[in-house]
Amino acid sequence: MTPERRTDYRHIAFDGLWKNNQAFVALLGLCPLLAVSNSVVNSIGLGLATTFALVFSNTIVSLIRNVVDQEIRLPVFVLVIAANVTCIELLMNAFFHDLYRVLGIFIPLIVTNCAIIGRAEAFASRTTVDRAALDGLFMGLGFALVLIALGALREVLGLGTLLNGAELMFGESARNWTITVIAPYEGFLLAVLPPGAFIGLGLLIAVKNVIDEKSVNKSNKSEKTSNSQFKILLK
Repeated sequence: MTPERRTDYRHIAFDGLWKNNQAFVALLGLCPLLAVSNSVVNSIGLGLATTFALVFSNTIVSLIRNVVDQEIRLPVFVLVIAANVTCIELLMNAFFHDLYRVLGIFIPLIVTNCAIIGRAEAFASRTTVDRAALDGLFMGLGFALVLIALGALREVLGLGTLLNGAELMFGESARNWTITVIAPYEGFLLAVLPPGAFIGLGLLIAVKNVIDEKSVNKSNKSEKTSNSQFKILLK
């Protein structure tokens, strides 16, 4: 792999995980993000389903981008996404039935997730298969990590636990995986209700903005120091 290609892949990864995170920056896919993220297990399930949908959809869209007319590309992209989500839904129903029942309508609603159709149109339809697949992977992982972080925050504040209901995804052997973070704890109802999701997401976005601002300030200070040293050398 050439240095240019390695740098390009690194840029795609950073964009998906942090700089252009679809939940933090673009604020896309908020309906499932806010509705399902009341526990870590639910968040993992929907996050993985969304990641697989992004990877497969981006890959297929990139493969067919040169044979689909511009006039019908959006309907075709939606059909591709719907086919992928249907396959994922059937697999979840077969292998993770209990979790599938908990997530309910939000699995098929992945089809309407603006993050997926947005990446298909803005990126996958304009680039090579490897870059499209990588973009789908890291955009999906970025979305999943936000989902899991929000789910962990709401579960800890709402129930005082982590990984409650892990058996829904990992089988009966995971029934003992529940971690009691706060004991004894009567729970905080607002955290597991929809308003708690909005408040939690706002807090996470605020933390990201603070980190970005500190990073920019540090970079500016380093640049000013370098410029000052260069001017001294010139004198």
